[in-house]
Amino acid sequence: MTYQTLNYAVDGRIATITLDRPQRMNAISLEMPGEIAAAVDSANRDDSVHVIVLTGAGDGFCSGYDLRDFAEAAGEQPGSQLGGAGEGDARPWDPMADFFGMNECTQHFMSLWRSYKPTIARVHGPAVAGGSDIALCCDLVIMAEEAVIGYPPARVWGCPTTAMWVYRLGAERAKRMLLTGDLVDGREAARLGLVLESVPRARLDARVADIAARIASVPKNQLMMQKMMVNQAYDAMGLANTQRFATLFDGITRHSPEGVWFKRRAEAVGFKQAVRERDGGAPIAEEASRPLAGWARREE
Repeated sequence: MTYQTLNYAVDGRIATITLDRPQRMNAISLEMPGEIAAAVDSANRDDSVHVIVLTGAGDGFCSGYDLRDFAEAAGEQPGSQLGGAGEGDARPWDPMADFFGMNECTQHFMSLWRSYKPTIARVHGPAVAGGSDIALCCDLVIMAEEAVIGYPPARVWGCPTTAMWVYRLGAERAKRMLLTGDLVDGREAARLGLVLESVPRARLDARVADIAARIASVPKNQLMMQKMMVNQAYDAMGLANTQRFATLFDGITRHSPEGVWFKRRAEAVGFKQAVRERDGGAPIAEEASRPLAGWARREE
């Protein structure tokens, strides 16, 4: 298969998937999720492969969905149905149409989790927003101490559709990350239990290679059984239902009054400035928000 957004290579028993949009910090395009799933499928069908390593080209792991295309580009874009906003398709937002597209991306990312062969994320640079979704779908995450990970769109215009934060961190620490949208470095991510471990950037390649080689020495059927057993426990905890909620909520965040404000702001000043305003700590889109308790109570 010819890939547009990644490179796929096999060396002995180890397959490596390298996200390859370095000029955009490996930001997610429309094509990338499906190509990740296709590469995982290739590795699963290759009898020589025992383990898959996922990484990114250049300085970043993955910076999330490409906001230059999805937010800064004017008007209605995939993930932004702006019906009723005075341009484009005048029909109201269709949450199920949004779910159809975003759920497809989520399932493509989850191919890393469901892969019969173990997956290791090698995170050498930022794994942010949708990029954190991709990393956290891998079985093991090894980070450079200098790298950062987080989900800033939790502040506005996003909800992590894979919901892996809660399954890796537990309720309180997941809330700490998602109620702030903060980034943490590799050391803190390892301390929280979000990732397996962090090492200095200069040692990252050697550490990933050591763990991959150790796993690769195990028969494929043994790896498959251990992984399926562990994953089953998470299935029993309701992972699929949680992801269904998260994916629906993600669509709502992009079409709430504050979400539409963010899209308009990105169009007006560029996505980088809109992100700075979102993450700066000042109240977000106060003028756009509706009151939650806006319905008059009926007198008894």
